[in-house]
Amino acid sequence: MALQGSTTELAKDSTVKVTEQLNRILASKAFRQADRLKRFLTFIVEETIAGRGERLKEFVVGVEVFGKPESFDPRNDPIVRVQARRLRAQLARYYREEGPDGELLIELPKGGYAPIFKPLKSAPVRRTISPTLVSRNTAVVLPFADHSAGGDQEYFCRGLSEEIIHTLAGTDSIRLVAWNEGAAAGTPLAMKEAAERLNVALIVTGSVRKAGSDARITINLVDAASGCYLWSGTIDRTLDNIFEVQEEVARTVAEQLKRELAGGTQSRNVRRPMENMAAYNLYLQGRYHVNQRTEEGLRKAVEFFEKATVENGQYAQAYSGLSDAYGLLGHYGVLAPAEVWTKAASNAAWAVLQDENSAEAHTSLAHVKSTQDWDWLGSEREFQRALALDPRYSTAHHWYAMSCLTPLGRLDQACEEMMLAHALDPISSIIGRDLARIHYYKQDYEAALEQCDHTIELNPHFSPAYWILGLVQEQRGEFDESAAAFQRAIQLSPRSPLMQAALGRTFALSGKKGEALRILRELYDLAEKRYVSPFELASIHFAMEQADEGFRWLAKAFQDRCFELISLRVDPRWGALRGNPRFHKLFDQLGLP
Repeated sequence: MALQGSTTELAKDSTVKVTEQLNRILASKAFRQADRLKRFLTFIVEETIAGRGERLKEFVVGVEVFGKPESFDPRNDPIVRVQARRLRAQLARYYREEGPDGELLIELPKGGYAPIFKPLKSAPVRRTISPTLVSRNTAVVLPFADHSAGGDQEYFCRGLSEEIIHTLAGTDSIRLVAWNEGAAAGTPLAMKEAAERLNVALIVTGSVRKAGSDARITINLVDAASGCYLWSGTIDRTLDNIFEVQEEVARTVAEQLKRELAGGTQSRNVRRPMENMAAYNLYLQGRYHVNQRTEEGLRKAVEFFEKATVENGQYAQAYSGLSDAYGLLGHYGVLAPAEVWTKAASNAAWAVLQDENSAEAHTSLAHVKSTQDWDWLGSEREFQRALALDPRYSTAHHWYAMSCLTPLGRLDQACEEMMLAHALDPISSIIGRDLARIHYYKQDYEAALEQCDHTIELNPHFSPAYWILGLVQEQRGEFDESAAAFQRAIQLSPRSPLMQAALGRTFALSGKKGEALRILRELYDLAEKRYVSPFELASIHFAMEQADEGFRWLAKAFQDRCFELISLRVDPRWGALRGNPRFHKLFDQLGLP
């Protein structure tokens, strides 16, 4: 079958095959809810079939498919490029998940908008990068380990596992997944394999130690996603009646699992102030505004959290929220870091004092330790404590990745934590943005662009997503597209020095020094009225090849302990400076190993 996309009209039999394949794709799960992508694909396929592939330019697609006016300028509006990347990713998903047995591949090559058609055998196979978060009630029972000195209790361990399976299989609230008896068990690798291969949320495991006629049976309940122990218990018994002991262990496991499923995160976390619904509602509103990551939203969040503490002076989560909001006001350059340090730190510490078992409180304290104190060991301890208390708290996974693992250079682990955070809260715009940011730090720009597109599709008014999109395109040398992304971010957040500085840097790198200088002057003028992060000023000066000024402002950024500094090790923007002794002298202040 000789098929290709071209400017000439395809043969009639080829046209029929292409049309049939197009209809299968449009009806697939991958495209069922993607109306814009269906319009995009239909248009470019039909135009190519009709021999009009040469007219498939960015302007034409913007007007014909996306309803743009005749004044549409692709240099300032990247919608077609963004949707083309999404279409490529969605086609890859279709052929990976639904269409591997078909005959025909429809592919959109990079750099153009005319599709090509070819036999499916040449289609690339890609693995998904996103984890699947399974239902909380899905569990697997691993074989118990025999830790007896004689190693002669395998029969008893096997019986324990079988009795637990028998008991749990009769419990309606628990979905039990079978374990492959040929696989290894009892190691961290085995637990990871159980989580990923079997798609389970909870793992039951344990061991047996025997001395004489006495045995100690240890039972562990592990959260498969994070690897954290949710519960551990021991039972000491004589083995006069092994059936009775095995039944007792199985009942204990079943009861603990039921408590875990009934209580969820609340059984390990802060007590919800249900007796004071006013405080709780104020807290929820504060969290909503924090997640917007805008200047107005962060200021409103402070107001709501403060009102919640007035309603309930012992409400740990409200103090945690205050710490987070104040910290982010500094991180986003709304207030000088020195203005928020004390408030962020004191509220985090007070939250932990109010409730030592609050995952939110320990997460806030961990965030302060990393972003303000540069105490990496202390930060990681607090994050791990938070995750042990509540493995399903998405912000703990999110901030552990971004403010602890990323500065330490542990990007693969950071990516795993971010994907887990994204799976726990798939509609969070800021988590989606920061997942793209991790891919950017790993210099996997295709994955970063794909995640940017997904985040923008979910929330097209979220300016931070356009910021990371601009950074990725800048690294790819796509300066017009980068500038367009930053300009869109500025439209959505007109008062943000972060967005303005990013645009100025791109102008400088693309040779538009006059435009870069104009933005730099505007930021200097703005700094007379409000705080402007010296980190942003340094980034423009370096892009303009003004090293002395760049280092002067970078030194000021270290003096201010600006939030952005913690990513210096991995941010590609700073790669050219990492061999400079002046850079190393400043970088050493971070205390990173």
